[in-house]
Amino acid sequence: MQRAIDRFGPVLLGGLLLALPWALAPAATVKPDPDGLPPHEVKDLDYGDVLFYFYQDDYFDAITRLLAAQQLNRIPHTEGEAELLLGGLYLSLGEHVEAGKIFDALLAANASEAVRNRAWFYLGQVWYRRGYLQESERALRKVSGKIEPRINAERYMLLAQIMMRQERYDEAIATLESWRGPPDWTAYANFNLGVALVRKGRLGDAVPILDSVGRMVTRSEELLALKDKANLALGYSLIQAQRAAEAKPILERVRLEGPYSSKALLGVGWADANAGQFKQALVPWLALHKRNLLDSAVQESYIAVPYAYNQLGASGQAADYYKSAIGSFDDELKRIDDSIEQIRSGNLLDRLLGEDKKDTATWYWQLKTLPDAPESRYLYELLADNDFQEGLKDYRELSFMSRNLQMWRDNVSAFDDMLATREQAYAERVPKADAVMAATDLDALNRKRVDFESRINEIEKSNDVAALGTPEEQRTWVRLKRIEDYLASHPDDPDLAEMRDKHRLMKGVMYWRLSESFKARLWNERRSVKELEGALQETQKRAVLVKQARLGMPIDTGGFGARVAVVRERMDRMQRRLTDVSEQQNRFLQSLAIHVLENQKRRLEAYQVQARYELAAIYDRATNGKPKAQP
Repeated sequence: MQRAIDRFGPVLLGGLLLALPWALAPAATVKPDPDGLPPHEVKDLDYGDVLFYFYQDDYFDAITRLLAAQQLNRIPHTEGEAELLLGGLYLSLGEHVEAGKIFDALLAANASEAVRNRAWFYLGQVWYRRGYLQESERALRKVSGKIEPRINAERYMLLAQIMMRQERYDEAIATLESWRGPPDWTAYANFNLGVALVRKGRLGDAVPILDSVGRMVTRSEELLALKDKANLALGYSLIQAQRAAEAKPILERVRLEGPYSSKALLGVGWADANAGQFKQALVPWLALHKRNLLDSAVQESYIAVPYAYNQLGASGQAADYYKSAIGSFDDELKRIDDSIEQIRSGNLLDRLLGEDKKDTATWYWQLKTLPDAPESRYLYELLADNDFQEGLKDYRELSFMSRNLQMWRDNVSAFDDMLATREQAYAERVPKADAVMAATDLDALNRKRVDFESRINEIEKSNDVAALGTPEEQRTWVRLKRIEDYLASHPDDPDLAEMRDKHRLMKGVMYWRLSESFKARLWNERRSVKELEGALQETQKRAVLVKQARLGMPIDTGGFGARVAVVRERMDRMQRRLTDVSEQQNRFLQSLAIHVLENQKRRLEAYQVQARYELAAIYDRATNGKPKAQP
């Protein structure tokens, strides 16, 4: 069952994306999924930006950009798909409550049955992994109707696992007995069914089922581990049922290089010991005795080996092994105490995450390596625990959010600098603007424009063609006017007759030239007046804006400053809250680690007490000649 949970993470959002646009590909070139919604092109630029970050596994930035795009109404063509993606992104950060709200609101109305089924299935898996068994079962039972056979098989397996964790073995047995699924899932179903039968006290029914799993032929490393686990579970169940002779060959099927080999060796030894074959029991126990003392099976072998020698009458060898066990337990207990102190120092999680280089928040992240520290040797069992991994992931995400918030908190200072620069520029430019405004009389300029326009109207009305001539033409016209006045003052002078003819010719030519270009020049002058009027109006508008800016600038700057202060205070509150939650999570995970070490310590102390007692009993028998007690 764990295989399904570990492997479904990368396809979680991919399954949800059946309803999403196929980025960068025309709909005609993509084969539609018969179980999903038809694909289509990305029509919203902002949604394409979200997908860019999503496909890089940068889910935090994808959520931020998606929420911003929704708030600004920039994804009108992909509202439904965006909500579905948002739900998946929330799942990526473990925000299953928010994701559940989205699925409740969206999938019931706007998605196809196939997409809805997949969404609830993945949500149920996430809830199961988080330990919310009731929520997980509720989500999984919402899956109905059309669904892929493989997903349906995994759903039934997950439901059975939930029932077993809640000790509802009868329901789990009924579910698994009626289960039908792909061949590669049959072994997991049979294993869970056999375990449920054993826990219900139906060993006779469980034996053939677990035995079939323990005998399966496979090359898959995953199924080989399941095979070993089935043989181990069946073997120990038979030993507890006083059927040691049947248990031994089953335990001997477990691979010596597998993860369950130590417990299998211990079980084989106890099977022989229960049959009174202590010499045969020594073979696996002595092999186990040479392994790492951190393994609980190895720890028990430190007691089992001298026990077997004692039963064989080799009291001297038994005493030596008991003394050796007591010394080994003493050394290990001291190391455990030192490790507990190191964990209580408060920096365990920072050391665990010290090698984590990927600064993104993804739900399927797992810690795979431990730091080189004394306490690390005891934490492999803890590392394999789902609760610890989920809690560590939560702590990592809290650290990521804290760093992200601190980055934005630092960036807020840039807004302070912008406001300060703006205030400085305002202070420098206001005197210059005031000087320009004081030197400019807009009313006088407007009056001049009106006078100029009136003058043009008079020129047009009187047809004063000379008034619009060039300066040279006007000077010539004035000279002609003076000559005309001179001639008019001497009307009877015969010597001026020739001059009068030349004057009349020159005036006629000049008038003709001025008259010919009069309309064009009049139009140009009127256009100039219009341009001047527009320029004056624009100047008046800008003058009003300058006055408004002078009045509004302190208010605007103060408003922006207040908003920046509010955002900074909000960030500070969130940072304090993150710090508090991180400290609580740190203490919780430290308590889990210390609990594991204390369990190790209690187990070693119990073995040590037993070893001391047996050693004292050997010495007592040697001194008083008493017969050894029956095992």
